[in-house]
Amino acid sequence: MVKGLTRLTNKERMNPRTEMISQLHNFSALGDTTKLFALLSHSSSLINETAENGWSALMYSARNGHFDAVKMLLEKGCDKSLVNKSKQTALDIAKFWGHKHIVNLLTHLKGGPKPYFLLNAEEEHENYFNSTFLDRKSEKRTDNNWLKLKQMQANSVYVLFSNLCPLVTLIGEKNGSQDPEIKLCRLQQEDVKEYLSKPDDISLIFLGVEKQLKSNLYSAENNKVFEEHEDGLLAWFALNGENIAPDQFESKYEGCYFLQPPMPAFLQLTHTEAGILAQARSVLAWHNRYKFCPTCGGGTIIEEGGYKRTCLKEECPSLRGVHNTSYPRVDPVVIMLVIHPDGKQCLLGRQKRFPAGMFSCLAGFVEPGETIEDAVRREVQEESGVKVGHVQYVSCQPWPMPSSLMIGCLAVAISTGISVDKIEIEDARWFTREQVVDVMIKGNQKSLIVPPRQAIAYQLIKHWIGMNANL
Repeated sequence: MVKGLTRLTNKERMNPRTEMISQLHNFSALGDTTKLFALLSHSSSLINETAENGWSALMYSARNGHFDAVKMLLEKGCDKSLVNKSKQTALDIAKFWGHKHIVNLLTHLKGGPKPYFLLNAEEEHENYFNSTFLDRKSEKRTDNNWLKLKQMQANSVYVLFSNLCPLVTLIGEKNGSQDPEIKLCRLQQEDVKEYLSKPDDISLIFLGVEKQLKSNLYSAENNKVFEEHEDGLLAWFALNGENIAPDQFESKYEGCYFLQPPMPAFLQLTHTEAGILAQARSVLAWHNRYKFCPTCGGGTIIEEGGYKRTCLKEECPSLRGVHNTSYPRVDPVVIMLVIHPDGKQCLLGRQKRFPAGMFSCLAGFVEPGETIEDAVRREVQEESGVKVGHVQYVSCQPWPMPSSLMIGCLAVAISTGISVDKIEIEDARWFTREQVVDVMIKGNQKSLIVPPRQAIAYQLIKHWIGMNANL
């Protein structure tokens, strides 16, 4: 059933006004602008009428991502400031369900509609660690001259790691901000030249360039055309060393420190900087673990901007043909929300290391020669004893601890009996939709705690309750 559709009792059907309000809400939930227009043309006074849960027509349209219906309702005078019984406005609802085009419309009413192909396309999930403002410029990784020039360029940005922990600082704390941000310290060549002069003691990688050009073809300062090497691209690098003290950088970033331990500390970064961290730490962690050639055991050197390690032994087989051992590895992990056959419950498990009361989606590594679907079925049965049939991919998330790709899926159970293995997890339970909604929407954590919203597990649970919830 589409979100927002309601069933009327016989008594309610006898009340014409109540029936028209129900029709208004149903047409809004369906995004049927033709019927909406016809209904409001002769019953405009209904525009801001709400259902028992306090939901207005605008909220139902915003909930289901119907841009044209939202636009029409606003033009007809729908009040976007109304709140439902959960204290949510239509804007709050659109934000929760990730309908960016609706959010933009409700935030900037004067803005025009987005192109039709953006409105009709299914929205891509933007998980934490996914977003970045850098263009990786992979074609530049083999251009050693360009890389060396960029490494020496005064305005190139360096992100520093000590034992794989990034150097960060609090932004806004000195100004008394109630919500200061933790951001990566953006060092320059002068700040790290001591480490660059000792390449054997560090791992240095090229991250990419800022997608927005830092400069045009002309310098604003002297109106001079750039030299060939001054291409206006602002390059980012990351370097990792051992036991680096933050003290020497405090002249530039007062109170800077190395962010640790990885979890949950890394979840404090802003969304886009978390993406940079994921890229940088995953590659640096690979260098930390693969200093020797996995083919012959010989020594290796870093090449291609940090995206390849080459064996120093001329006779090594890894120097002939393509060998994946020479490139950074990514470990595929399936993470799945298992849905009960009745569709009204989901299976969550907990590990011993979880905080008290926390349950999450089941997860496990994909084995060689195994499909994603088969990995989901095997892991669920191994950990919980539940058998799974249909598997559906939802979205994925890089996870830089040290370098996994979390492949998020929904899986439909074909059995319901739970038998926990007690090795991977210590408990697994079926939770009702009401229990999950209670914690995710209402914030009630008395009986259940779910992972933070930065984790793909949270997004999978949210995706499920959105498939058929009264929201």
